[in-house]
Amino acid sequence: MTSTYNVLIVDDHPLIIKAYDSALQHISKLDPNVNFNIETAADCDSAYQKITESQNNDGIDLVFLDIKLPPSKDGKIISGEDLGLKIREELDTVKIIISTMFDDNNRLHSILKNVNPDGFLIKSELTPDTLTDAITTVLTNPPYYSKPVLKLLRKMSTSNFVLDTIDRKLLYELSRGTKMKELPNILLLSIAALERRKRILKELFNVVGKGDRALIDTAEEKGFI
Repeated sequence: MTSTYNVLIVDDHPLIIKAYDSALQHISKLDPNVNFNIETAADCDSAYQKITESQNNDGIDLVFLDIKLPPSKDGKIISGEDLGLKIREELDTVKIIISTMFDDNNRLHSILKNVNPDGFLIKSELTPDTLTDAITTVLTNPPYYSKPVLKLLRKMSTSNFVLDTIDRKLLYELSRGTKMKELPNILLLSIAALERRKRILKELFNVVGKGDRALIDTAEEKGFI
């Protein structure tokens, strides 16, 4: 019996896209009954457009998702994590494989909790064999997590470090230079509520007593912006 999977690769690095494509073609060669229809997107806007259009066609079965992506023009989808949440909301049967350059435990923890991907890979550890194993496992018996992610999972029960959508959008707007007095109109929260969130973020990132620049730099270093 022939199985055909519709695949969307969301990444802005051509070499990574080529690696995914090669792995998919390799799987098809190993099993001629498995075929893949592949589309790509390099930013949040084009990816979300393809996701929306797919609901009127044959749908999407598998999404490869990078975390560090150019945000949507309206600022509502600022990363692959936000895009992953959108996918979970609108395509409940799709399988998601996240791959990222970030290896900060707090960042990985946040992605796991928020998106709950079917596969989770660290780009620095990608090999052809790893990709083939990950794809095959996710399609047949998910999940597939790389070794650093598995190591983190063992520690997660004692960690509460998770940033929600508002936290991440607050950091994003601050990094763009948006002033606090402008944020209530964007994030629909009071100044007091936003200041409280910012204070908690500074505690989480261990930059208490420092300015917003230190918060932004640390958040960017950890991959939250």
